[in-house]
Amino acid sequence: MNQSNIRDVLTQRENHLLAPYASRSSTSAGRRYPEPEHPSRCRFQRDRDRIIHSRCFRRLEYKTQVFTRSSCDHYRTRLTHSVEVAAVARTLARIFQVNEDLAESIALAHDIGHSPFGHAGEDELNRLMADAGGFDHNLQSLRWVDILDIQYPDFPGLNLSWEVRAGLMKHEASKPEAIMDGLPIGPRQSIEAQIADIADDITYYAHDTDDALLARILNEELLETQELWRMATERTNQRYTNLDRGQHIRITIRNLLDLQIEDIVAHSFQKLETYRPQSVQDVMQAPGQIVAFCPEMQPHADAFRAFLYQNVYFSQSIKNQAEIATAMLRHLFHHYEQHPEHMGKKAQTRLAEDGLKRTVCDYLSGFTDKYVFQEHARYFR
Repeated sequence: MNQSNIRDVLTQRENHLLAPYASRSSTSAGRRYPEPEHPSRCRFQRDRDRIIHSRCFRRLEYKTQVFTRSSCDHYRTRLTHSVEVAAVARTLARIFQVNEDLAESIALAHDIGHSPFGHAGEDELNRLMADAGGFDHNLQSLRWVDILDIQYPDFPGLNLSWEVRAGLMKHEASKPEAIMDGLPIGPRQSIEAQIADIADDITYYAHDTDDALLARILNEELLETQELWRMATERTNQRYTNLDRGQHIRITIRNLLDLQIEDIVAHSFQKLETYRPQSVQDVMQAPGQIVAFCPEMQPHADAFRAFLYQNVYFSQSIKNQAEIATAMLRHLFHHYEQHPEHMGKKAQTRLAEDGLKRTVCDYLSGFTDKYVFQEHARYFR
């Protein structure tokens, strides 16, 4: 097959295999900076590859998910979390016959803008930016792929497709007036963006629980207070009767994920049958979210999330870890405000356009955990 024909074949395959409500490379709203199409990759495949090969994506390896890697090599990082979210998103996209490459791209990029030290770092940057527009890691992800990660000579950022970029506007998409590049992104998002969003939620429900058990912040007795965990445990016990503790936990974590995916699939197919969308626009204008939990499962998922916040994310050991981390971020923020010449050269070039505080915030948002320690030790002895 001639290389120049490969993309055409892939595009035809999309048109033939995907549901009418799926996003297609051939009907994409395009890129901010026009480029020739790649001869052997569809548009969203190219986006996925650009994300994977970017520096801002690689740095996620050294950014905290919940627990710092310094104490255990097995804890999730932002990178492994993003890869796990992408795997779930791709599975769901395949089930719903929508664009797997788009769902995966959004999932891979969704945490690129996250600060070092997880949600504690995000909260601290938001406090420091309270009088200058605040800080939200979803919008910061878009900022990194649009502007800050300079890798190409012809344009800033990664120049991703409109559909990937719109998928990163997680909370903004719920606003009826939300637009990007003149096109509406709400009140619902594309089905691929909805998939990436819920894949993020169910993945961290399961895998943060796994890490919290490893860290001994949670135990099975405490988890048994949650209906979602009891359901997963019951499924484990129905199939296995002779597992050791480690095996039982691993299988139950897997069942925790499977139960949520099965519920989402069943309920979302009911929504598709009810709304019968025939285009991406129909999905975005639907009366309700299509990819979601059923009404019976949603309270269990909400309760489990609240449980994790109370017993893991706001636990004393995490608070102790977070206090040290956020103090270092705060010190560095004020240091760079007073000494902007100590920032990198690329950051300094943005001072005139973005102002001092936003430039400092952007600069720090790209730090890894270990680079915060390194820079803090450099200026604060």
